[in-house]
Amino acid sequence: MNLSLLHKNALVCGSSAGIGKATAIALATLGANITLVARNEEKLKKVIQELPVAGDQQHDYWVADFSQPNELKKIVESALVVSQKNYHILINNTGGPAAGPAIDASSEQFTAAFASHLLCNHILVQALVEGMKKEKYGRIVNVISTSVKIPLQGLGVSNIMRGAVANWSKTLATELASFGITVNNVLPGATATERLDTIIQNKSTKAAKSTAEMTIEMQHEIPMKRFGMPEEIANAIAFLVSPAASYITGINLPVDGGRTGSL
Repeated sequence: MNLSLLHKNALVCGSSAGIGKATAIALATLGANITLVARNEEKLKKVIQELPVAGDQQHDYWVADFSQPNELKKIVESALVVSQKNYHILINNTGGPAAGPAIDASSEQFTAAFASHLLCNHILVQALVEGMKKEKYGRIVNVISTSVKIPLQGLGVSNIMRGAVANWSKTLATELASFGITVNNVLPGATATERLDTIIQNKSTKAAKSTAEMTIEMQHEIPMKRFGMPEEIANAIAFLVSPAASYITGINLPVDGGRTGSL
């Protein structure tokens, strides 16, 4: 089975920590040249030092804030002109909107979430897809949420935006399939990241329970009785962007320890 990403260029968003960072490391381990993207330059500088270079790869980074789609577009267009590089792989990965019921969300919250998730994803795809066509190799993976299958309580805006991204992705999968470009979604379950820590803290406060009690309660909902690790999500992503996954497109892949109660 061919999992090699030697001579492939990968753009990994949200790669200063968590699932994004783990994905960047996983793809570099398979031989890819990585471009990290996040808003914190100091963290990016540290991550780039952790990326494997056994295949003589060249890694770099872009500093971009996904709350500013127009600025992101300028950064991407400028970087592509300077580097003269085509990308084979795009990992769209953006931190989720703030928790809370959908009924209480303001129009500004919806607009901001739409911009940072769907619009920024679309800007990146439009910027990179012609290069994928030229290279005759394209892999786009969107890291979203199991809420695509079953909405999660207390994550109203996130549920709605993740669903929008999933349908956008399915549409693109159909439009780009004839070019050999695959578009898939990975749906992480509860994963040990800073965002999960925040969710646990919020739930603990509302339920008047300790974070330890809430952690046990949440883990009990998962058949494997534990949270996922970022590296476990990254492994699924790495497979989907590899040559081995050339005939897989338009899917939603839960990586959640069996928690999602649907097929």
